Amino acid sequence: MPTPSKTSTTTEKLVISAATLFARQGYHGTNTRDIARIAGVSENTLFRHFDHKEALFWAALQWRTKGLTLRRDLQEGLIRNDPPEVMFPKIFELLADTATYKTELIRLIAIAFLELHYKIETYCEQHLSPMIAPIHQYLAVNARRGVIADVDPTMLTAAFMTLAAIHPRISRLLGDNNLSHTDSREPARAYTKFWLGALAPRLSSNARETASANSPLQPDSNRAPT
Repeated sequence: MPTPSKTSTTTEKLVISAATLFARQGYHGTNTRDIARIAGVSENTLFRHFDHKEALFWAALQWRTKGLTLRRDLQEGLIRNDPPEVMFPKIFELLADTATYKTELIRLIAIAFLELHYKIETYCEQHLSPMIAPIHQYLAVNARRGVIADVDPTMLTAAFMTLAAIHPRISRLLGDNNLSHTDSREPARAYTKFWLGALAPRLSSNARETASANSPLQPDSNRAPT
């Protein structure tokens, strides 16, 4: 196995340190001197690896974006246009997982939109569109076919993403933290119930009946009445 070069190791330390500080303090609130200090190198060394602070920010964001892809079963279901009661839980599980386990990435994306918005488009096209576009297309097709309410699919996609990212924080703020966000399946079920009820009440009713029929808590028909 080849040994990583000193240059690649230093670059990685700088990127990791930058991601941590940018996510914590924002772009304008972070300076290269502190990034270099945390990485254990001099500021001169930092600038030998990156021409300027902005280049380091985008490198940190791209590094944090690694692994942000659609799972195969979700991607195939979107292409087949599986029913919303099947696909919504998978979509929200992905979004809830991202919001729970990639909090640094969520912060960096927000900072890019707020502080470096003039260059965010390229990042979005390369890294976010491959994940978001299939979901947007799925919602658009189902709205057009009347499977769900005829609403703007772009707004709906944004609402899905915002709910997953913001709801856990709002719940804690309001003292209504009833969902476990360590297991993404629980919030995914709650978000699915909400959105099916809002967009397709008939599907929501069918989904509840199916869940009830398959529930292990159903009484045993062979059991003698008490």
